[in-house]
Amino acid sequence: MAELDAAEPRDADAAAAKPDDADAAKPDDADAAEPAAGVRLQRVLAQAGYGSRRACEEIIAAGRVTVDGRRITAQGVRVDPARAAVSVDGLRVATAPGAVHLALNKPRGVLSAMSDDRGRRTVGDLVGDRAERLFHVGRLDADSEGLLLLTNDGELAHRLMHPSYVVAKTYLVEVYGPVARDVGRRLRAGVELDDGVVAVDAFRLVGSAANRVHIELVLHEGRKHVVRRLLAEVGHPVQRLVRTAVGPVVLGSLKNGRSRHLTRHEVGALYQAVGL
Repeated sequence: MAELDAAEPRDADAAAAKPDDADAAKPDDADAAEPAAGVRLQRVLAQAGYGSRRACEEIIAAGRVTVDGRRITAQGVRVDPARAAVSVDGLRVATAPGAVHLALNKPRGVLSAMSDDRGRRTVGDLVGDRAERLFHVGRLDADSEGLLLLTNDGELAHRLMHPSYVVAKTYLVEVYGPVARDVGRRLRAGVELDDGVVAVDAFRLVGSAANRVHIELVLHEGRKHVVRRLLAEVGHPVQRLVRTAVGPVVLGSLKNGRSRHLTRHEVGALYQAVGL
């Protein structure tokens, strides 16, 4: 499916993500000596990838930072990075120590599980070299492939999987053609399945090759095998299914079986999507 070879997302502030002076990497003796008082806000931002502490002080002074909804412009404010809701330019910053957010391109035939007592290959095997205890956010069935999020951020994962916080997911699907003109209309209007009516948010014919047609679907539903059941109900059983996006996070050019860290903008956009 050539349509997956899109440009991989880049962090607009990538150049600032690496500390540019020794001050950014050097431990703050005052912070270390007073853990109960919290950590200086500029240090928290530097550790989150916003540049040197000097650069983070400028961000604070410019009024771009809020803590628990309160705009901060003074220097030296201390926060608890494990509890405080710190935002820059309206997007939440992942400040919890050791927080990891990964995008994985799950191959076909790999289980959406961190381990399997029957010895089958799992997504846990693909990230097994990491020290953190990660878990997958939602799942893709073994025959499906594409974007799967992995994290140790329990609050974000809980909301992403909770039905109250619906986040759109995009799929590229291959079916046998031709596809009748009314299929898109039927899917947008809603199709009756055995567990209720399901409607897609968007339907688009991407292209075709020989007797195969590529369809892009966007939907919020998280029911089991919902895309496969929907298309089977309208007469087009799925031949291949690739998830290409979860909310603001896109698969892009990430290679099959590989993972990458989410950019801080992607993490912030996910927090925003679920009301954090």
